Amino acid sequence: MKRRDFLEGGLMAIPAGYLAMQGIGPAVAQGRAETLRVLSDGVPNTFDPSGAGANRDANGFSWNVYSRLVRFGRYPVAGEIYHYDYDTLEGEVAESWEVSPDGRSITFRIRRDATFHDGTPITAAEVKWSLDRAVSMPASARQMGTGSMTSPDQFVIVDPRTLRIDFPQEDRFALPNLALTFPAIINARLARQHATAADPWAAEWLRENVAGSGAFMLDSFTAGQQIAFARFDGWTCGPMPRLRRVIHQLVPAPSGRALAVERGDADIAVGLPPQEIEGLEGKPGVRIVSIPMRNAFQFIGMNNDIAPFDDVHLRLAIAHALPYRAMFEGVMRGRGRPLFGGTEWIPASAAWPAPQPYATDLARAREHLAKSKVPDGFATSFTFNIADEAVAEPLAILIQEALAEIGITLEIAKVPSAQWGTLQTEKKVPFFFDVSVAWLNDPDYFFRIFYSGDWRWNYGSFRNAEVEALLAEVRFERDRAVYEAKVRRIIEIVLAECPIILLWQPSHDLPMRDDLRGYTYYFHRQVDYRVLSRG
Repeated sequence: MKRRDFLEGGLMAIPAGYLAMQGIGPAVAQGRAETLRVLSDGVPNTFDPSGAGANRDANGFSWNVYSRLVRFGRYPVAGEIYHYDYDTLEGEVAESWEVSPDGRSITFRIRRDATFHDGTPITAAEVKWSLDRAVSMPASARQMGTGSMTSPDQFVIVDPRTLRIDFPQEDRFALPNLALTFPAIINARLARQHATAADPWAAEWLRENVAGSGAFMLDSFTAGQQIAFARFDGWTCGPMPRLRRVIHQLVPAPSGRALAVERGDADIAVGLPPQEIEGLEGKPGVRIVSIPMRNAFQFIGMNNDIAPFDDVHLRLAIAHALPYRAMFEGVMRGRGRPLFGGTEWIPASAAWPAPQPYATDLARAREHLAKSKVPDGFATSFTFNIADEAVAEPLAILIQEALAEIGITLEIAKVPSAQWGTLQTEKKVPFFFDVSVAWLNDPDYFFRIFYSGDWRWNYGSFRNAEVEALLAEVRFERDRAVYEAKVRRIIEIVLAECPIILLWQPSHDLPMRDDLRGYTYYFHRQVDYRVLSRG
């Protein structure tokens, strides 16, 4: 396919019978008010809330089939469309909680009527096992640690309906962490039946099975095709969902997903690129949800442990060679907030993410390349998740053309969505495009997650002793002026070292049928079926 085809594209023509081949027939009138059909570019690669390499669809799955102790509130943004409220927490499995005067313990009271999908009651013992698991599983332990939850010893059963969490010191991230996907409340009695000495947390079983507590149950699953949910009528941890059934189908082609929503054959299309969104604007019966993703970012990753990306001058050469404006306008259609073209190498503010001082400047790019270990250029691969293909491939073509101007040759490679998380976790991809999001809001959290440590989310495998020391110092800093000064220093170091290149914060654009109400944007960017209704 040619570059022009990507940059000029609107809705592509769909061959006759395409939707039928994809399993997308006309919406069934009977029960339509209580049934939702969602089309996506992926399906869950694990059912485990703490599954290694979990993809975005897996986050959406666990969000709907498991409950948590607490949840974020929400506030309206436009006509029965909502945004999650980071500053407001509500009880879910917990009917109430109390923070000790010194902030070093939180005591939760469990709802008397809360049950798992098999009807057994949720007690403090199951909550403790679930939290013990969340701090023990590698995929979730690091995130839970950002809220000072690191050991099963911290979770104390007071009585069957009361659980206390003890902390080494007061932590502003503790409660928000409990509202994320990882600390899902799992039916421990069921899961333990499938645990072994080698697998004490039943990870193998939970990867393909559900021990649920949420508003929806797994009804059926066809690998690589679709997943169906049925409402759990015994759910008491929130308002009973209006929807009784949800069908989540994989339709790889963005144009196919768009056309299905336009025709009313589907209700929501997830993951459409900007050109498809533009093609649906103004269509009868279609509503476009468009919400700024303040914590999300699309970026170019460079593994600083793999030569030649271990050379700061090479990274800066790439940062000054990228065709930012052409990518943002041509591929993203200007939808979002640019994170390029800033002017401050020494930041005046601790706000982050913020525009970086990188701009297209081939002369400057060549100067940095001449100082690098590969002054004459080199060849490498540029990789992306096939689930992001509609945006990533035209970006890759533009990047390929731009870097060729300074002597860097790229081979473009696509990775299946189910493998992407594992490759990132194992640090096997040297140069790539991806999208991510900071699940909690403070600037120091952003740097702790994406510029520190040996886990998947440190996309650049970045290590800097001064940054590590500053992050430790600001972790519990109460003096705002001191906090901001140290965060500004972190930003200064990161800009100079350029471990990854932030491109922009995209807009969360989601087309849906205009009779849907209650859609809520969450940090994980997945659909919360619990709050949706028709008309």
